[in-house]
Amino acid sequence: MSRIPFQYVWRNLLTRKLTTLLTAGGMALVVFVFATVLMLDAGLRQTLEATGSPHNVLAIRKGSQTEVQSGISRPEAAIIETDPGVAYDAQGQRRLSKETVVLISLTKKAINQPANVVVRGTSAMGMALRPQARLIAGRPFRPGRAEIVVGRAIAEGFAGVQLGATLRFGRREWQVVGIFDGGKTGFNSEIWGDAEQMLQAFRRLGYSAVLFELADPGSFETVSRRLLADPRLTLEYKRETQFYADQSEVMAKFITILGMVLSGIFSIGAIIGAMITMYAAVANRVGEIGALRALGFRRSSILGAFLAESLLLSLLGGIAGVMLASTMQWFGISTMNWQTFSELAFTFSLTPAIVLKSLGFALFMGLIGGFLPAARAARMNIVDALRAG
Repeated sequence: MSRIPFQYVWRNLLTRKLTTLLTAGGMALVVFVFATVLMLDAGLRQTLEATGSPHNVLAIRKGSQTEVQSGISRPEAAIIETDPGVAYDAQGQRRLSKETVVLISLTKKAINQPANVVVRGTSAMGMALRPQARLIAGRPFRPGRAEIVVGRAIAEGFAGVQLGATLRFGRREWQVVGIFDGGKTGFNSEIWGDAEQMLQAFRRLGYSAVLFELADPGSFETVSRRLLADPRLTLEYKRETQFYADQSEVMAKFITILGMVLSGIFSIGAIIGAMITMYAAVANRVGEIGALRALGFRRSSILGAFLAESLLLSLLGGIAGVMLASTMQWFGISTMNWQTFSELAFTFSLTPAIVLKSLGFALFMGLIGGFLPAARAARMNIVDALRAG
C-alpha cells in the first residue's frame, strides 16, 4: 500500500498542541543559540573584511601580525612611494598613506572599565583611500595640528570622546574635531589623527605601515614580487581585504568552537526531549498503529510517518529559532579583538547560509530524536498492537 498521507502526520501534531509547543520550543532555543553563534562569527568576519579595499595593498614588517607590532623606516616608506605600481590621483599625487598605529586606553561607558582603542596616524590621502568612512559631525583633522576624529562606535561607547572634547595621550592634548561613520567596518572602532603629529607625540622615528592603491588592480602579484625582491626592504605585502580578514581568525575560531560546544550540549537535551515526545506518541497510538498495519500499510510506511512527524516537529522549532535569532541583527556588540588586543564593535549578521545550516541542524536533531521511537512503532506486531489498543 502507498505511504501514509501527510495530513495524518500534521493532524497528530495538532492533536498534541501543548506537547508539540514545548518540544518545538526546546528545539527553537537550541537553534537560536546555534544560529546566534554563526551570526556572531559572520558579523565579525564581515566587519573586518569590509574594512579593507581589494584595490589597496598594506605593507608591514615581515613577521608582524598586526600594524601595532610593525615598524617601517622612512627610507623604506620612500622606496614604496616611488614604485611604479602605486596609483596617482587626478592632481598627480600618489595614492599612498604612511601611517602609524598605537593603542591607548579609554573608559567604556557601559562597564566603566578601561579598554584598548586603536589610534591611527594617517593623512588626507589615507582618508581618501577609505571611502567607506564618511564624516557625520564636525570636520576633518588638519595636518600639523593635535586634532583627531573618532569612529562612531568610539563616540557612542566611550566616555569623554564627544565632539569638542579633549583627550590626553602621547604626552599631549588632542581635540576631537569630528566624528566619522565607517559603516560596517572596523574603522568605526578607531581614532584618526595626523601621522606626523602622532610620530612626534609617541617619540617614533618610523611608521607602522604603508597603505597604497594599485595603479592596476590586477597587478598585485607583480608589484609584491618586485618589492619583495628589493634587498633594501624587509617587508611583506597583503591586499587590505586579506590583511583584515586574517585579523578575525583567532577570535572567529574561538567563537565558533565555544558556540559549537554549547550548541552540542544543548542539542542533547533537545534530542532527548524529541525522543520522549515521540515515544509518548507511539505509546498513545498503539491501537492506531495496529489498525494501520491491518489495513495493509507496510512497516516502512509506519517508520516514515513517525520520522516525518519528528522532522516536521523539529522544522517548526528550527524556523522559530531562526526567526528569534534574526532579531539579534538589531543589536551590536563591542569586545576585544584578540589579534590586536583592541576594542572592536560589530553586529550580528544573518545570511542565507546560516539559515540553511540552522534548519539542517534542527532536522538533524529531529532525525536522531525520532528514529528510535519510529523504529519501535514500525516493529510492532499487528495482533499485539490491536490487542493493546
